[in-house]
Amino acid sequence: MLAQRRYGVPARYLVAFWGLETNFGSYYGRIPVPDALATLACDQRRSAFFTDELLAALRIIDAGDIEPERMVGSWAGAMGNFQFLPSVFLRHAIDADGDGRRDLWQSPEDAILSAGNFLQALGWQPELRWGREIRLPDGFDYALAGRDRRRPLVEWVELGITDAWSRPLPRLDLPAAVLVPAGHEGPAFIVYENFDVIMGWNRSEYYALAVGRLADRIAGAGPLVSGLPEDNGPLRREDVKGLQQALAAAGYDPGTPDGIVGPATRRAVSAWQRDRGLVADGHVDQQLITALGAP
Repeated sequence: MLAQRRYGVPARYLVAFWGLETNFGSYYGRIPVPDALATLACDQRRSAFFTDELLAALRIIDAGDIEPERMVGSWAGAMGNFQFLPSVFLRHAIDADGDGRRDLWQSPEDAILSAGNFLQALGWQPELRWGREIRLPDGFDYALAGRDRRRPLVEWVELGITDAWSRPLPRLDLPAAVLVPAGHEGPAFIVYENFDVIMGWNRSEYYALAVGRLADRIAGAGPLVSGLPEDNGPLRREDVKGLQQALAAAGYDPGTPDGIVGPATRRAVSAWQRDRGLVADGHVDQQLITALGAP
């Protein structure tokens, strides 16, 4: 595949991004991008950001890459098969089919090479995978988990971590972090630097895990070895904010109470769990919110 040869990004990852962003090109939004961005530019919370994106969209139209009536996308101005924001389009979109325009809507060649170009610019390392499912040893200290707790892969091996089938991992001096997105009852993963590259596309760890796992399945991998715990549904942002306020009142620092579960909140939860003799995995669920008596 040309994009893989030119940019070093294996095809399975490009297909995975394509699937998550637009269901393989079946739906990339119907909202006129200039209208969406003009509306968001009036929101004082992120006015400067969306004003810049609106100006970028107008430059794309002025360059002749897309007719105004065809420039449609999401409510936030993301557009085309891979849902590029206009500023990303200007920096990384490619005219791969040689027709003189960068068309991320109707030209699969343009869209795929543009995605590869973007990932290369974000720092994709061709020799690395994103990560993998792992098996944690008995008694694992969950305070070591998290993207901010990176250490060389060989050190994780020495702590007893194996792959999901209990086979040894390579003893490499490769920066790696352990993630337990569903807590100690769910699957565990070890992630490498390309995981951070995926998060440069979308800042959600869950999104990055989905890209990596979908890429693996496209390449023929099976389902998760450890399976998934029971899904208790999404958490309400106001409930998470209440949890953060309760943690702060109890003397644990969760960061700014913003209703978003980030590293600071997980560390605070882990400390609260540890002090009560619980598994200190830092996982936030409705049961924890209830236990803390969050308002």
